[in-house]
Amino acid sequence: MAGNPMDKSAIALISALSLSPTQQAVVEGICAEFAALPQVLAIALAGSQTTTQSDFRSDLDIYIYQTAEIPVEVRSVLATRFAQHCEINNQFWETGDEWLALEANCGVDLMYRRPEWIEAQLERVLVHHQASVGYSTCFWANVLNSQVLYDRTGWFEQLQQKARQPYPAALQRAIIALNYPILRQTISSYRHQLELAIARQDWVSVNHRVAAFLASYFDILFAANGVPHPGEKRLVAWIEQSCDRYPENLGDRVRAVLEAISPSATGSLLTAMDTLADGLDCVLQDTEFAVNADIGILFDY
Repeated sequence: MAGNPMDKSAIALISALSLSPTQQAVVEGICAEFAALPQVLAIALAGSQTTTQSDFRSDLDIYIYQTAEIPVEVRSVLATRFAQHCEINNQFWETGDEWLALEANCGVDLMYRRPEWIEAQLERVLVHHQASVGYSTCFWANVLNSQVLYDRTGWFEQLQQKARQPYPAALQRAIIALNYPILRQTISSYRHQLELAIARQDWVSVNHRVAAFLASYFDILFAANGVPHPGEKRLVAWIEQSCDRYPENLGDRVRAVLEAISPSATGSLLTAMDTLADGLDCVLQDTEFAVNADIGILFDY
């Protein structure tokens, strides 16, 4: 909602969230402080708290959309008003501050974004249909699942309107075309890399390649169902909740892969991965995306 900092509609939205009273108070306080800064264009809550996948361990993911950088000194002062412990200006992923708000019994992740940056992320997938190796549509899902808390000019509402569109078929094809062959078809596929890593007993490499395999696997599965990718957490539950087509016993198949990573595991990791990938092939065969064992994806154009 556009308007002055923390108007009645903003407070009502925060009260409607599935948060504890202390968490609501923290969110309301954070929004009031940041909305008063002239650099702040919009504030949104996203992550598990705005979906059905939250639990008592879930933190508060708050996105600050800024037209100019908020000085680190200002952010440090604001943190001391809410947090017993904080880390300011982390640069490991997105620019962010990490707080531990003990009174609310939860962590607070504040992430700072420029409007033009997130607009470019949406344009990359929704206009140009550019795929990534894993997690292709996560920023799109992040915007879709955000609950706007403050919107100075109505910009974020307009951004969400752009995001609320059907999943482009060209994007589906691009994601599958990029990610499917490297599961186990190409010379440099994850499966071939794992064969070599297992033969060398290089268990760090094994773990790394299995994680990459699963990233591409779930990217394909979400794309085949026309569902934006929600991120790295609770993916099996997300698939079962939001997708119509997925392999039978998906959770058991994924667990079998993960349990086979250990050097002391009795099962074959490659066999477990093949079983998981075979299930994906069956899903793709039931869509417009046909799979050929030799050359990968055959498109319908």
